[in-house]
Amino acid sequence: MTVSVDSTTSATANPPVPAPGSGSGSGSGSGSADGAQTLRPHAEDAFAAELAALAAQDDRPRPQRWKLSPWAVATYLLGGTLPDGTVITPKYVGPRRIVEVAVTTLATDRALLLLGVPGTAKTWVSEHLAAAVSGDSTLLVQGTAGTPEEAIRYGWNYAQLLAHGPSRDALVPSPVMRAMAEGMTARVEELTRIPADVQDTLITILSEKTLPIPELGQEVQAVRGFNLIATANDRDRGVNDLSSALRRRFNTVVLPLPESADAEVDIVSRRVDQLGRSLDLPAGPEGIDEIRRVVTVFRELRDGVTADGRTKLKSPSGTLSTAEAISVVTNGLALAAHFGDGVLRPGDVAAGILGAVVRDPAADRVIWQEYLEAVVRERDGWKDFYRACREVSA
Repeated sequence: MTVSVDSTTSATANPPVPAPGSGSGSGSGSGSADGAQTLRPHAEDAFAAELAALAAQDDRPRPQRWKLSPWAVATYLLGGTLPDGTVITPKYVGPRRIVEVAVTTLATDRALLLLGVPGTAKTWVSEHLAAAVSGDSTLLVQGTAGTPEEAIRYGWNYAQLLAHGPSRDALVPSPVMRAMAEGMTARVEELTRIPADVQDTLITILSEKTLPIPELGQEVQAVRGFNLIATANDRDRGVNDLSSALRRRFNTVVLPLPESADAEVDIVSRRVDQLGRSLDLPAGPEGIDEIRRVVTVFRELRDGVTADGRTKLKSPSGTLSTAEAISVVTNGLALAAHFGDGVLRPGDVAAGILGAVVRDPAADRVIWQEYLEAVVRERDGWKDFYRACREVSA
């Protein structure tokens, strides 16, 4: 017997929360209960105008229950200009083919796994894909070491369960169950953080497109439009590695780090501008110099070599991701706005860089000091930055 799930039923006890490192939109966002603007609107709210413009001009075939065609979903992610002049801002700066493969995967019956090192926009891409495909990015399971099986399958309202026994009214559907019943896109963040036995709950869902409810002698069958996007961290290999059976159910797309310094500067500048406006922080044009400096430091220490290739460097234990660069610059803007003249300067980003680089106080501090003295000190035009870093590192 197949049972449908009422979308008004309360969600699982694992509510959708934004994952660390994910970005926020620049749009107006949905309001909270008291009418105030939300701090981090969902993608479908923040970019509602762009999604509506795409839908209005999208005359290409759409898979069943998709809000946009695959072409329009890719345009939403990568940016572009529509025939009526509407500008679609890029949400992801990277190889176009990666986005096209990800979107195409969602149009099939195969689930999508976004894999990459921390800070490569996996959560950001996952959210925007779900928003463009289903118009709802909130059907989310946030993976942790304590994620229970109920977060993926279903739970129970224990008051109803004790009063009346197992029943339809006592069942609390998970975001994945709701997505199956409604033909929507579900999201599972940090899949490899979830215990292996809980991960394997997905095998039947992804292979048979059904979720048994043995307590009721029923099942939920996925309707057309259902699919699942999972994210996993390269650095988490060996934590709760995916079984071969589960991995086969996914098409894996690896999100790389930005290929060039200019591309990374562009990403950081766009996100900092969005975050700065949402936090009412002024952004002076001079700030681009400090953004480029932060990106240069992160890339050189991450790659283990200076940009000119002449000096080999030791890499610290931290990831020094693009997301961390965005955080360092945003914090620097806040310092400049509240305790400076509003212009981003070396002293505003120095402490943030130190905190990002020195994760292991013993080993990383030595690496940072060597980099300061061997590279930063000798670099033309970096004297103010060197002094600021020395001051906070003392």
